[in-house]
Amino acid sequence: MRELSFPAYQFRYKKDNGQTLIFCETRKKFVVLTPEEWVRQHTVKFLLNELNYPTGLLNVERLINLNGLSKRYDIVIYNTDGSVFLLVECKAPEVMVGQHVFDQIARYNLSMKADYLMVTNGLSHYFCKLDYTNGRYNFLRSLPSYPKPKSI
Repeated sequence: MRELSFPAYQFRYKKDNGQTLIFCETRKKFVVLTPEEWVRQHTVKFLLNELNYPTGLLNVERLINLNGLSKRYDIVIYNTDGSVFLLVECKAPEVMVGQHVFDQIARYNLSMKADYLMVTNGLSHYFCKLDYTNGRYNFLRSLPSYPKPKSI
């Protein structure tokens, strides 16, 4: 698979019926290694290892209902109160991150109401904080790290 603009991470692989599978630690199973899955697994490692988000607050590829249609988001990080902290949309490296991708994550976010959005194709990463009061996306250079517990 293609090198991405993430730190180098170690993954588990196996072959099954001529297909390469990668182990998803979040879903606890091997999944087909597609270019998009390659980006998704790197993004998960980045969120857990670099930004220190807890594994227990992270979900990968779950169904959501959008106006009667079933859609599947890529990655969500929850706040401890169950609200959505971060919604992530992953694309394969050959997919250009354009307006259509931002439109897609915006549609998903209509029901999710995330604090932050991330869009990545593994080569380019875009982060924004939502300002619901003023109806704006504020683009950021990076996402915040998970806050460390305050010491007593």
